[in-house]
Amino acid sequence: MSLLEIKDAHLKLDNKDILKGVSLSVNKGEVHAIMGPNGSGKSTLSYTLAGREGYDLETGEILLEGNPLNEMSADERARAGLFLAFQYPVELPGVGGMGFLREAVNSRRKFLGEKEFDHLAFVKEARKEASKMFVKDEMLKRAVNVGFSGGEKKRFEILQMAMLKPKVSILDETDSGLDVDALKIVSEGVNAQRNNDNAIVLITHYQRLLDYIVPDFVHILSDGVIIKSGGPELALEVEKNGYAGLIDAA
Repeated sequence: MSLLEIKDAHLKLDNKDILKGVSLSVNKGEVHAIMGPNGSGKSTLSYTLAGREGYDLETGEILLEGNPLNEMSADERARAGLFLAFQYPVELPGVGGMGFLREAVNSRRKFLGEKEFDHLAFVKEARKEASKMFVKDEMLKRAVNVGFSGGEKKRFEILQMAMLKPKVSILDETDSGLDVDALKIVSEGVNAQRNNDNAIVLITHYQRLLDYIVPDFVHILSDGVIIKSGGPELALEVEKNGYAGLIDAA
């Protein structure tokens, strides 16, 4: 059984067909990259997986460990083990970073039947993981993402991923707005989470992210459908020749 299964997903927004039959199987231990030009439906797919309001399938099905996501709210999907890192992480004024993390992590642990962290145990665990992502205590004390640079926001998101230990992580253009140093730190944080019990789906325009997080499979999404799948070499082909040839061939 696949960890994440997308079956013939169709979705409309404002009466316009955006997803036109996306199918994808993601197994434990795998990293999949979804690439495609602007307007191909990549971010729409990520929002649909995460359960964003208004992004309900017309037809098709999405399963997480065999359970239909269609029937779950966004918070239920998160507790079940789905994580979405945003292209543009939102700011949460008045919500402290440490308190935000603790509530999220304990909610997931409660769902899994695990003992919730008390305050001291959580601070110790959070600081240990934060140090790996170069997230300083001062950042954890501030409101979530308020006044953060682009790199700080992305590092804080990967810290959330490390703390939540999701089954499936969807990273929506995580490389957007990052300089080379920040990209290396974020990529190392993502790679540290790879194991045989979870899966990662990278959504990106560019090959450069895939130099640091090497995928097992690459899929080209165009006009709402996956037109070609392959290994890491497919991303190099796109980098060299662009999308036009693949789209024309499809």
